[in-house]
Amino acid sequence: MDDWISAACRELGISPPLNISEILDLARDAAHNVERPAAPITTYLLGYAVAQGADLAAASARLSALATGWVAQE
Repeated sequence: MDDWISAACRELGISPPLNISEILDLARDAAHNVERPAAPITTYLLGYAVAQGADLAAASARLSALATGWVAQE
């Protein structure tokens, strides 16, 4: 996967994220506590927030806490 991440980052002209495991942990939390399709959307939103200046670790922790405490609204 490291090769894929490096190639994708080169293709997009960006630097790889600092902590891949943090992003994967967030995706797991969203998939298991919200619903599976929430994982890619949540990680996209994390990336968007970081691009807007948010701290990766802080934003990831906030979203992870939101996901693990999530109770679906009916």
